[in-house]
Amino acid sequence: MSPLFYYSLLSLTFIITIKIILQIQSRRLKNLPPGPPTIPIIGNLHLLKHPLHRTITTLTQKYGDLISLWFGSRLVVVVSSPSLVQECFTKNDIILANRPKFLTGKYIFYDYTTLGSASYGDHWRNLRRITTLDVLSNNRLNSFLGVRTDEANRLVQKLLKDVTSTSGGGDDDDFTKVELRLRLTEMTFNSMMRMISGKRYYGDDGDVTDVEEAKQFREIISEIMSLLGANNKGDFLPLLRFLDLDNLEKRCKRIAKRADAFLEGLIEEHRSGNHNSDGNTMIDNLLKLGEIQPEYYSNHIIKGLIQAMLLAGTDTSAVTIEWIMSELLNHPEVLNKAKEELDTQIGKNKLIDEHDLSKLPYLQNIFSETLRLHPPAPLLLPHYSSEDFTLGEFNVPKDTIILTNVWAIHRDPTLWDDALSFKPERFEKEGEINKLIAFGLGRRVCPGLNLAQRTVGLTVGLLIQCFEWKTENLEKIDMMEDKGITMPKKIPFKAMCKALPIANDIMK
Repeated sequence: MSPLFYYSLLSLTFIITIKIILQIQSRRLKNLPPGPPTIPIIGNLHLLKHPLHRTITTLTQKYGDLISLWFGSRLVVVVSSPSLVQECFTKNDIILANRPKFLTGKYIFYDYTTLGSASYGDHWRNLRRITTLDVLSNNRLNSFLGVRTDEANRLVQKLLKDVTSTSGGGDDDDFTKVELRLRLTEMTFNSMMRMISGKRYYGDDGDVTDVEEAKQFREIISEIMSLLGANNKGDFLPLLRFLDLDNLEKRCKRIAKRADAFLEGLIEEHRSGNHNSDGNTMIDNLLKLGEIQPEYYSNHIIKGLIQAMLLAGTDTSAVTIEWIMSELLNHPEVLNKAKEELDTQIGKNKLIDEHDLSKLPYLQNIFSETLRLHPPAPLLLPHYSSEDFTLGEFNVPKDTIILTNVWAIHRDPTLWDDALSFKPERFEKEGEINKLIAFGLGRRVCPGLNLAQRTVGLTVGLLIQCFEWKTENLEKIDMMEDKGITMPKKIPFKAMCKALPIANDIMK
């Protein structure tokens, strides 16, 4: 066979193969949901401005409740219709029970093996079982009641000191300007870390377990949070990933190594008994279970569970409390009604505790209404299709990223009466609570709702009981969102605050 004939045959085979691939791809990409025009290579990335959920909502208003976007070379389908969301996570739930593979998952989330990053299958089901039965069960949460109560009380104590030190003695007419964000972050992280390992890492140096270790922990958490979300354009533009011009891959590798060493150290402390906890931490419990079933409770699994708890269960609660307090101050009639409920159901001389939350339906409705207007993950975590399927009247190919625009659905006037208004009373209507999807739907619904309700409910209840609040200069609090995966407020909560006599009970 002559070289010319050989190369001609090879070229012809290559051309035919490419043609077949393109035909198959063309058939797969027919009848996609509509979307804006694309630019070669970058697709629609140039359109994506922060906050992302607002940008996508604007595109939805033009192209429909189901739209296609191209993030570079990757197809993203955004769902903004309640009926289509139900179709996604009932009829097609197994197909969409996966996560897209991003750079952070490879390095920070242990090669896609943590609860939030793992693909659907036996490994994920095992992680879900451990989380539901061993980590976030009612019995386990009840065992940490004292930790959460203590951290909520410490928050009130610190605010009380802020108020009295600034007012110079606590004159009844004195209000002090306070900011809550830092205090709330300290409380939620300390509460979670005490449940996990028995250690406090935020606050004044005299309050924390180990100052240097605390500093290291805070640096690790801060850098991981900065890497989450769609920060890496290399996830969508392969050439940029190869070049790594912004050093994101190197940053992921570096912080993953630090985080792993830190978590490994925590586990070894508890395994060796070289720690100051009471033996009732999540790590202690998981290590005991590991003695019985070592294949299920390896160090690798335990580190992933700790990481998932920290990242999913801390910042989200702090952000939600900040949104609640902002809404309450913008709607003083709601704040007064909540205070009346506390006075009636708990009493004017008794501080709320977690056991009281079931007696406070209006406070729970405030929590629900805040989740409706300010969901902690406005686009949820992304899902990933494992095969081609049909959604509505359109085709969605395999390997498509699915985003659920919860923020838009929760403000849909066809679904909610007076959709843009803050009205906790709406949840007095039977069945209304079932419209909320702030924690997701289907197999991958967030398992942390119970813990969030306890943490947020107790904290907000104490803030209402212990302090009188009003806005600064009688002006409305700005409610614009900032960029970030948990949708924080753009302008941190600032308000005028005055301690009430019952607050002194916490200082005793």
